[in-house]
Amino acid sequence: MDFQYGCFRYAVLLAFICSAMTCGAENRALGRILLQNALAQTPPLGWNSWNHYGCNINENIIRETTDALVSNGLSNLGYTYVNIDDCWAEPNRDQNGRLVASASKFPSGIKALADYVHSKGLKLGIYSDAGYYTCQKQPGSLGHEQVDADTFAYWGVDYLKYDNCYNDGSKPESRYPKMHDALLRTRRPIFYSLCEWGLDVPATWARQIGSSWRTTQDIEDKWESIISRADQNNEYASFAGPGGWNDPDMLEVGNGHMTAEEYGSHFSIWALMKAPLLIGCDVTSMDNKTYEILSNSEVIAVNQDPLGVQGKKVSTQGDLEVWAGPLSNNRVAVVLWNRSNSRATITAKWEDIGLNPSVVVRARNLWRHRELEANHQGSLTASVKPHGCRMYVLTSVSG
Repeated sequence: MDFQYGCFRYAVLLAFICSAMTCGAENRALGRILLQNALAQTPPLGWNSWNHYGCNINENIIRETTDALVSNGLSNLGYTYVNIDDCWAEPNRDQNGRLVASASKFPSGIKALADYVHSKGLKLGIYSDAGYYTCQKQPGSLGHEQVDADTFAYWGVDYLKYDNCYNDGSKPESRYPKMHDALLRTRRPIFYSLCEWGLDVPATWARQIGSSWRTTQDIEDKWESIISRADQNNEYASFAGPGGWNDPDMLEVGNGHMTAEEYGSHFSIWALMKAPLLIGCDVTSMDNKTYEILSNSEVIAVNQDPLGVQGKKVSTQGDLEVWAGPLSNNRVAVVLWNRSNSRATITAKWEDIGLNPSVVVRARNLWRHRELEANHQGSLTASVKPHGCRMYVLTSVSG
């Protein structure tokens, strides 16, 4: 019922947008904004093939991933996008200039695969590039924006990750709008994810054309990579909000090269920063701890909070940090993050997280799924494991 209602809402919205687009430049701009906002009221949740599979993908993996997201309950938590990254296409376009899915990897074709994903109530994403080739030297979309957008729409694609390899040297600000306009002309709602690696500070210009924009280079399954991506993304917190989101790259949770504490910190900070939460591991065989992290509905709720304000770093003492951000209903989300190699005590002070010092709050620990026994006034202190974090939601009870 929810999926059908969503389709009805988009149909009504698209009818209005298409009408607006025929009535001059100002209304065309309005149409773009309406569609973008409808697709990205909250950050996207889903899965992407690259971090775990790289180029070793095929339609069976996509079908099995779709089935797993449904059967293990992750789709019910909001993980709805199933995104194919690079290496899905044949090396040459067909005689009509259209992209062709690899006959060996996707023998049924992308349209049939999209139909399958849709039949499960999920959405299919695909990958292309604002250059002559993708990063893995498959055909790019530069100069082919409209034919590729039309192809994606015909196939039933719901999400496009648009990379930046092998381009013509022109600025991303001139290349990325072309695909945006082409997607809009298809009249199909397609989430447009810009991936120009933060080179030209897309946070300052991409909101006019995209639903999310990468602020960093590619992530790695390493602690140092998580820290650096978080810090880079933090610089642009003020540019994110409903309709468009900063993207510090996909999740590495469950890929095996970090500890459970590190993965928990990774997921907590990404959720607080209102980053897209795109799972990057094999969801068909993940262990219990990975599932516990990715399925934490209370942490996901922070990411999906309708206020849509990106949380940010608010205080630092060496490797001990406090990150925080406002939530709807006058609540505050707080993460005490210990980047050091030893257990440490971290304190969040009310003046640092935007609360009046006199306010008394009830604190809920989102990883232990329980409220602290005592209320707190002025500050909140906890002992945190090395490379770990504590995550709370604070609700005012007086003051």
